[in-house]
Formats: sequence, C-alpha cells, structure tokens
Amino acid sequence: MPRSRPHFLTPLVFLAVSALARAADSPADLIRRAVQNEVSQDSASHFMFKDERKTAHSWETKLIVETQDASAGMIIAQDGQPLNPQQQQAEDARLQNYIRDPEQLAWKKRQEKDDAERTAKIVKALPDAFLYDWDGTVPGTAAVGRPSVDLVRLKFRPNPKYDPPSREQQVLTGMSGHVLIDPNANRIAEIDATLEKQVAFGWGILGHLDRGGHFLVQQAGVQQAYVQPAKANVNNWELTRMEFAFTGKILLFRSFAVRSTDVFSDFRPVPANLTFAQGVELLHKELAAEQANAKLKPQPEQDKNPCCKH
Repeated sequence: MPRSRPHFLTPLVFLAVSALARAADSPADLIRRAVQNEVSQDSASHFMFKDERKTAHSWETKLIVETQDASAGMIIAQDGQPLNPQQQQAEDARLQNYIRDPEQLAWKKRQEKDDAERTAKIVKALPDAFLYDWDGTVPGTAAVGRPSVDLVRLKFRPNPKYDPPSREQQVLTGMSGHVLIDPNANRIAEIDATLEKQVAFGWGILGHLDRGGHFLVQQAGVQQAYVQPAKANVNNWELTRMEFAFTGKILLFRSFAVRSTDVFSDFRPVPANLTFAQGVELLHKELAAEQANAKLKPQPEQDKNPCCKH
C-alpha cells in the first residue's frame, strides 16, 4: 500500500493557504471589512468604568455606568482630590434632576444617540476618504486591541477623489496618519490622524480648523483586557483613550481651541436592563466602596523625630 503523507503537513498546508488568502487582501479590503464590522456591532453588554479627563484647565475623574436609558456619570475627583461635600451635593442634584424630569433624561438620550450617529458617519467614510498603504505590524496590548495579537498598521492619506457629503466628513479631506487593525476580530484598535492643511467647514462660512490639529482614538477588547481573560468575548470592545487637539475659527472671527485627553479604564460588566435611577444608585455604592477602601489604606508614617528638622 502506498505510504500516507505525514500528518504534520496538514497544518502546514492550512497555514500556506491562509497566508495566500491574506496576501490577496489589499489595505482597502482590510479597512473596509473592519469598518463594516465596526458599524454593524450592536453589543448588548453594558459596563461601568472610569473616565479620567484632562484639559488645558481641568483634571477630573468620573465614574460612568451604561444604562438602558442613557449613560450616568458622576464626577468623583478633581485635580486628583476627592470632591468636598458641597461639590458632591451638586453632583447628586444634577443626577437626581434627570431622574425627576423624564424630558431631561429623554434629551440626554437623544444627545448620546446624535453623537453616536455623527461618529458612525466618520467611521463609515474611512474606506473612501483615504488611500491606504501597508506599514508593518505592532503588538496589541490590554489598552489597544488585544494582548498577544499582532495589529496590522496601515498608513493613510487623503483620497483626492473623495467628495464629503456633510460637514462631519469635511475634516477628513486634510488628514493623514495611521490605523491599527485587529485582522482576526476585524476591529479598529487605533486611529491616529493629523491635519496636514487648514480645512474649512460649511463652505468656509462657518469657519475652519487650523493645520496641525490632531486626534487619537484607541479601543480594546475589554472583556479580555479587563474582565475575564479566560473567557474573552472579542465583540465587547470599548474606547480606552481619546485625544483631541484642534484650533480654528467659527464664523470667520471667533477663535477656539479644543484640547482634551480621556483615559477610560476599570471596565466592569453591569446588567443591560439597568434603569438610569438604578445606575445612579450603583454609582453611589461604587463611590462608597472606593471611599471605604481609601480609609483602610495605610497612611504614610509621620517623622517620629521632629526635633531634628530644620
């Protein structure tokens, strides 16, 4: 009888076929597939997490919980220090106002929906707005992509044939940078872009953005990175960092400057059917737990020989 092929050739053949299939992909194919996956994701998972935001004039830490009504956020620290009683009362009153006034809560929900739709417009435009080139790979991390997964890096530059259909997409006509893509999950792990020229919006009547403006957006598979590594669900991706730095003019004469950095961390799953009121209650419990833990931490020892100080 003829000798059978060694079994170890089977995985080698599989790897060779996979490599050829991947080689057939163009950068445009990869970005288009990732964008299609991004906009089609509708995860039912909700999380509680922290948002540490720094601007040119402030630094605040906020606890946020996603609810079925809208996101509930509570500032818990400013400039690295816990809120004083008066500041905490103001935060409580702001959140209670949403609970007492259904119209205010509905307005907040509409605002979040509008923001999500504007973001989706930008993401959907990525395959057509830019021209892409291969630029190697970089290892994923807990905050960018997924650990132990090589992310494909693509450089991009404006596509001269792209005609933006609205003001939201107008900014893309002057941007260059790179994206990082998880080729297995087909998710965008990072977008880093810089304005290479001044860009007008509203046909130059409403204003313009100055050259040199920059934004960075990163996301990660949070269940692998933060929740349960042994049972990762790559569909649960969340933003982990956003940076914006833009200057420009509105109505041709009013200058503005936007500079902010948000770092999102400490993701924990919560029930998807939480109401806004239940979310606020959960925020209070989390804040109380953090305050109790802070009191239990050992304080630095005082100098027991003060007489020697000069």
